[in-house]
Amino acid sequence: MRAALLREFGTPLILTEIDKPDAGPGQVLVTIKASGVNPLDTKIRAGKAAHARRTLPAVLGLDLAGVVEQVGAGVSGFTPGDEVYGMTGGVGDVQGSLAEYAAVDARLLARKPASLSMREAAALPLVVITAWEGLIDRAQVRPGQKVLIHGGAGGIGHVAVQIARARGAEVFATASPSRLEVVERLHATPIDHTTTPVQEYVAQHTGGEGFDVIFDTVGGAVLDASFAAVRTYTGHVVSALGWGTHSIAPLSFRGATYSGVFTLLPLLTGRGREHHGQIMREASALADAGALKPLLDPRHFTLADVADAHAAVESGTAQGKIVIDVA
Repeated sequence: MRAALLREFGTPLILTEIDKPDAGPGQVLVTIKASGVNPLDTKIRAGKAAHARRTLPAVLGLDLAGVVEQVGAGVSGFTPGDEVYGMTGGVGDVQGSLAEYAAVDARLLARKPASLSMREAAALPLVVITAWEGLIDRAQVRPGQKVLIHGGAGGIGHVAVQIARARGAEVFATASPSRLEVVERLHATPIDHTTTPVQEYVAQHTGGEGFDVIFDTVGGAVLDASFAAVRTYTGHVVSALGWGTHSIAPLSFRGATYSGVFTLLPLLTGRGREHHGQIMREASALADAGALKPLLDPRHFTLADVADAHAAVESGTAQGKIVIDVA
């Protein structure tokens, strides 16, 4: 089968032929139709993502959408011809989705939403799982809460906005001036983080009380600001990028709580993969109910264009998720 292979960190991926896998016990062989591109993919290629524990040579790509071709021993719930999607590889020693086929742990998969195309489905898995683990598993967002999403027009952020709204929350989202319109289209209240100080938007939107839940998808100074913007006593901050050195004094002084999300753990450890499949099933239900839809960059890339797709992500010029057409 054709695949985009990384032989050395910091070098371009090479389009080549490798052996087509078979579905082993507990696995499903998927004919890959589309592969979503995430910033993590570009960092792995550059050798700047030690936490992904990628071994070389490797086929990258975390997210896929495709069609079941073969079902391995012990697998129930899937049959050949099923359209599926999931975050299925690309880290550790697990083959990624920049190939024509992948033998996938069936626990990671769900049936593709009927309302979405293969390209749209491939854009969702990592960002949906990250947003779900942050907002639902950690923060337990519920109706009536005021939820602030930092980076609300970004890959994780625009999905987080939709999930929080589907849970009945009143949603606010920070964005740069050029992306405020995206936040408005998602029916969240936009906040221009370049011109509005934290104290000002906390006063304007919460009467100075702070937000019930803050989901940080940016990290760094944005996470520090979140500690000062959360509601006293009952507020919760969750971050997908809490990897730096931070003072938690502002959070402690408010009596609030914090948790982090590391979405790769099930792929790296084998533990918790069933939950990822469950999240994808929940996402399918939301999408088919009209409550979840990814924003896609209009450009089309193929396996031969992976370098261009990665460059589009690295440059920050993407207007939505970048997806590679595999089949």
